[in-house]
Amino acid sequence: MQLTVIKIGGNIIDHKDKLSAFLKDFAAVKGFKILVHGGGKIASELGKKLGIEPNMVNGRRITDAETLQLVTMVYGGLINKNIVAELQSIGCNAIGLSGADGAVLPAVKRPVAEIDYGFVGDVESGHIKADLIKKLLQYGLAPVFAPLTYDGQGGLLNTNADTVAQEIAKALSQYMTVQLIYCFEKRGVLIDANDDNSVINCITSKDFMELKSRDIITGGMIPKLENAFAAITQGVQEVVIGQAEELAALISGNAGTCIK
Repeated sequence: MQLTVIKIGGNIIDHKDKLSAFLKDFAAVKGFKILVHGGGKIASELGKKLGIEPNMVNGRRITDAETLQLVTMVYGGLINKNIVAELQSIGCNAIGLSGADGAVLPAVKRPVAEIDYGFVGDVESGHIKADLIKKLLQYGLAPVFAPLTYDGQGGLLNTNADTVAQEIAKALSQYMTVQLIYCFEKRGVLIDANDDNSVINCITSKDFMELKSRDIITGGMIPKLENAFAAITQGVQEVVIGQAEELAALISGNAGTCIK
């Protein structure tokens, strides 16, 4: 059985037309499929209107109590349900989920070390309800996950959407062949962030460390690649990073950056 796990983020979610085009492409993907979405820019913009300033460190959001309420509303409500509604309108039988639904994505609050990330969750990999996700897929549903995990004590935790996609892909790899696609606004991992034609076709962990040390790979691309390498070394057959508009080509291996 083949499963495609697709994570969508970046400015695609911020633009209705781009998101609509992407969702049509997602609906056309053959076989079992899962969509994981972020939505940081929308949360940040709405938060500013409410007097909640975003606080980011190394591409990750610091989540205090107010910010947790904000991202729960935006990720689990506004973005998730709008995506599900649009997929239903084009014939894709989607179901929106957070980590608390069916306790499918259990997590623990990240311990305070050098940085206190607040109400941020680290997924408990061995406890993901992969069997439940599998049953939803077999029932003909396309799960759409918001990046909110469950602390087991009645609380939600904010979790990086790239991490959620990676953890789901790893968990399902025990049942099926899994391809993980990270979609965002760039055509792949770039040597020059201002040149969309400078795509690195394949990248190894050694390449990643070197490019990071030279400040070529920075910000949110760092956790994205960390998650990609975690997936490829723990059961996921293929990981590709690229542009949302090229989804079909990413799946077929004709675009983006392949993780080796």
